[in-house]
Amino acid sequence: MNLSRREFSSVMAAALATGFPLQREAGAAEAGALYNVPRTGNVHLLHMTDCHAQLMPLYFREPSVNLGVGAMRGQLPHLVGEHLLKAAGLKSGTPQAHAFTYLNFERAARQYGKVGGFAHLATLVKQLKAGRPGALLLDGGDTWQGSATALWTQGQDMVDAARLLGVDVMTGHWDFTYGEERIKKIVEEDFAGKVDFVAQNVKTSDFGDAVFKPYVIKEMNGVMVAIIGQAFPYTPIANPGWLTPNWTFGIRESEMQETVNEARAQGAQAVVLLSHNGMDVDLKMASRVTGIDAILGGHTHDGVPVPVIVKNAGGQTIVTNAGSNGKFLGVLDLEVKGKAVTGFNYRLLPVFSNLLPADAAMGALIAKVRAPYESKLSEKLAVTEGTLYRRGNFNGTFDQLILDGLMEVRGAEIAFSPGFRWGTSLLPGQAITREHLMDQTAITYPWTTLTDMRGDMIKTILEDVGDNLFNPDPYYQQGGDMVRVGGLTYACEPGAKMGSRIQDLRLKGKLIEADKTYKVAGWAPVAEASKNAGPPIWEVAESYLKSKKTIKPVKPNTPRLIGVGANPGLANPG
Repeated sequence: MNLSRREFSSVMAAALATGFPLQREAGAAEAGALYNVPRTGNVHLLHMTDCHAQLMPLYFREPSVNLGVGAMRGQLPHLVGEHLLKAAGLKSGTPQAHAFTYLNFERAARQYGKVGGFAHLATLVKQLKAGRPGALLLDGGDTWQGSATALWTQGQDMVDAARLLGVDVMTGHWDFTYGEERIKKIVEEDFAGKVDFVAQNVKTSDFGDAVFKPYVIKEMNGVMVAIIGQAFPYTPIANPGWLTPNWTFGIRESEMQETVNEARAQGAQAVVLLSHNGMDVDLKMASRVTGIDAILGGHTHDGVPVPVIVKNAGGQTIVTNAGSNGKFLGVLDLEVKGKAVTGFNYRLLPVFSNLLPADAAMGALIAKVRAPYESKLSEKLAVTEGTLYRRGNFNGTFDQLILDGLMEVRGAEIAFSPGFRWGTSLLPGQAITREHLMDQTAITYPWTTLTDMRGDMIKTILEDVGDNLFNPDPYYQQGGDMVRVGGLTYACEPGAKMGSRIQDLRLKGKLIEADKTYKVAGWAPVAEASKNAGPPIWEVAESYLKSKKTIKPVKPNTPRLIGVGANPGLANPG
C-alpha cells in the first residue's frame, strides 16, 4: 500500500533523529507534500533519464535560454523562468520553482540544498514502488557517461548502480560511446535477466538486423504493457561513428509505426515509448505515429513539469521529458480498460537530497565505487568566485572557462567547445576539484586540437551547428546546443534560412576575413585519426585552473541575437 503523508513524515522524522541533515526549517512536512503522490490507475511507470553518471548530490542550474523556432516558438519545452512557471501553474519562490528554473539560482541553491544523488533517488524509487504494485522503472539513457568514475570504470559503476536502483528497461545515447564490444557485454552479461535494453532504431549496417530488442511486453496488474525503445537517432553524427561502425541509427518513423502495430498484435493494451529523441522530435513523432499512449522522453534535458498532449489520427499521445543529472523522477499512472488508456496522472518530482534520506545499500555501493579514486577526485584545482554552469543554447560560464583555458594553454586566437548539455554547477566560493572538471569533460574522445582555419570555414562550421539546433523541422535537429565560441564574436538569427543565421563575425573588433587563416583550438573531435591529436581536455583545463588558482566571475561569450524579440525562451531582462 502507498505510504500516507503521516507515515512518510514519520520516516523523515526518524531520519532527522539519526542525524540526517536538513538546511531548511520545513523538513518532514515539506517532504511529505512533495513526495506523497497518490496512486491512481492500474499501470505505473517511473521514469529517469540523462543522469550522466552522477551518483552524488549536486547543484544544477536550469537554462535561461531555450529558444524554439517555427511552430515550437513559445511552446513547451521552450519556456524558461517565469514563463515556464506560469505554463505549469507553479509559484515563484518555491522548491519547485528552483528545481525547474534558473531563477535566483545562487540564493535558492543555498536555501534548498543539492539535488539528485542515487542514494536519495533510491529512497524515492522504493517509496513509490511500494505503493504501486508492479511499477516499472524506465531509464531513458545517457546513464553510463558523464563522470570520472564512469569513464575510469567504463561505465561499470553506473551499471551496478542501475541494477541496485531497480531499473527495469533502458535505452541509450552517450552510453554507446564506450564502443560496440563494451555495450554488448553489458547488455548480454550484466543486464541479462535483470534489465531489458531496448532500441527499435538500431540495426546492423550489413543486413539491417536488430541489434537490440525493439520492445518488451510486461504484465502489470492484469494489463499487458509494451515498452518500445528509441535510442538517440543521430549517435554516429553527434558522436564518433568509429565507436559504433557496425550499427546504424536513425529516427525510422515507418519502422516505429510497424513496431507499435506489432506490439498491439502481440496483445499490448498500452504502448509506451521510452525515447532519447529529444522533446521536439518526440512531439513531431507523436503527431504522426498512431497507437503510442505515452512518450517518456530524454536527450534535451528539459525538466518539463506538465505533459504535452498531442492529437493524432489514432487518438492522442502523452509526451513528457524528465530533465537530467538525477535531478528528477517522473511518475506516470495510467488507467487502462480493454485496449485503451482512459485516464492518467503525471508528476515530475524534483529529487532534493536534503528531503530524502539516503538509502543505505545504495550509499554503500557508491562509497565502494568511489573509494579507490577519492583522493584524485577531491584534489582542489582552483576556487571560483562566480557561479559556474553549463546549460543553454549558446554558452555557459563553465564552458567559457574551458574556452579561456584552451586559448591560453594551446596558444589560439579562437576556441570551439562542444554544445554538451551535461555538466554540474558550482556556487561562488566553492573549490573546483578534479571531479568537477571531469563532470564537464569525461568522454572517450577527449583530445584537443589546434588547427589553422580559414574564415569562411569558421562561418561554415557555425552555420552547420546552428542548423542542427534551429532547423524548423525537428527531424533535422541532430545534436546538442550551439558550439561554444571563445575569442570570436558574432550575431545569430535563429529564424533565418540555412546558411544565413551567422552574421558579423569579428575577432578583437575586426571582421573575420573569408580567405584569412586563424589559429583555432577545440576538443572532442569525432574523426578517428584525431586520437593522435593534442592532450586530453582535462589536462589542458587543469593546467589553466592551477595557474589561476582563483577564478573571477566569468561572463559567457554569447552571440547578439537577431529577430527573437520578447521570446519566452529567453531570460527576462534584468
